Amino acid sequence: MKILTTQTIGLLQKIAADEEPAIEDGARLLAQAAIGDGHIWLYGSGELDAVAAAALLGPDPLPKAKRLEPTATSDWRETDRALLFARFSNDCEAIRLVEQLQAHGVDAVAVAALVKDDPGLADIATVFIDSKLSRPLVPTEDGRRIGMPTIITASFVYYGLRVLLDEILSEYE
Repeated sequence: MKILTTQTIGLLQKIAADEEPAIEDGARLLAQAAIGDGHIWLYGSGELDAVAAAALLGPDPLPKAKRLEPTATSDWRETDRALLFARFSNDCEAIRLVEQLQAHGVDAVAVAALVKDDPGLADIATVFIDSKLSRPLVPTEDGRRIGMPTIITASFVYYGLRVLLDEILSEYE
């Protein structure tokens, strides 16, 4: 527990220190839809759908948010923005969705661990936020590693975006 706790706290501190400018840019981008006539489309790949669900149904939901349905492209407008969560930046489905969104004029914020040899989302998203979680955190006695808290890191980024978005919206009023 001590190793997992220490490693997770260190990872969150690294996200806060290194990704603050990108989180601010992401919050500003999402604010454009929240202030204007758009919606914020949410998508979470695999287990990260939990973060999208929290952003829709949790105690601090995103304003004007809707679940992104990949087949509902006729609902997307240029006044919309999207927030996507994936485990890694080379997630094929997330890349495909960002490309589809951009073809409809929708700018996207993507949150994922950067894969240096295959940045994918980092190259195409309007704003990319590196979740920094590229491998499991806890070494085992047999040399493996376990404990990859993807939902924790993605939730941390979401709440960073949410807090800044709230500040922007309160200044706008």
